[in-house]
Amino acid sequence: MRVTFLDHSGFLVETGSAALLFDWWKGELPAIKPELPLYVFASHRHEDHFDPRIFALEDGTREVRFILGHDIKLSPRNLERWGVSPGTAEQCHILSGGQTKVLPHAVIEALPSTDEGEAFLVTADGQTIFHAGDLNWWHWEGEDKGWNRNMEVNFKKYAEPLRGRTIDLAMLPLDPRLGEAGFWGPAYFLETADIRRFLPMHQWGDFCFTWKFLEKHPAFTDRVLPVKEPGQVFTL
Repeated sequence: MRVTFLDHSGFLVETGSAALLFDWWKGELPAIKPELPLYVFASHRHEDHFDPRIFALEDGTREVRFILGHDIKLSPRNLERWGVSPGTAEQCHILSGGQTKVLPHAVIEALPSTDEGEAFLVTADGQTIFHAGDLNWWHWEGEDKGWNRNMEVNFKKYAEPLRGRTIDLAMLPLDPRLGEAGFWGPAYFLETADIRRFLPMHQWGDFCFTWKFLEKHPAFTDRVLPVKEPGQVFTL
């Protein structure tokens, strides 16, 4: 498995038989082997996760499919505004939490998010890859206590399908804006599922926050792949 960190929450994951592009809106997209089908994921509509230019990747040179969170509306107005052709629209699959889509090169399970859209659990070539999107334990200082408590309850409920699952690679939010509360979501994921490798995302360029997380949770050190800069490549 070859993984390229594009920026923020964007990653390109290349397995033996498919290329999986997650939440790309920023950063340079490297050349992808022309023989590989391309599955393009957009977890939700926030502009730091979804850019309509992804639809231009369907240029007739390869098999391309789009897997989109349910809040990305393919209305006639949006299709026209985004320049999406009828043929490209036919290659779009909208998933809501709890749904599964079986495609020729991957099985995709969608989990609800504590923010917008979905998280995606993808099985391809016998490997399981999880991109959390904005599914996270969001806890904001100064927010209403009831809101924060409700967020905790929903996060744990939505993450429950991962309990005991073996996940070869997980891309999880590690957001420095939350302070130490930013550690809670990734730590809970790592304790709930058998995650072999964890790539932090949603760090807003503050990559040193990973080391602060590991100072707090040194037991996870062997499973964390620190991200240092856009364009960084990991071979697993």
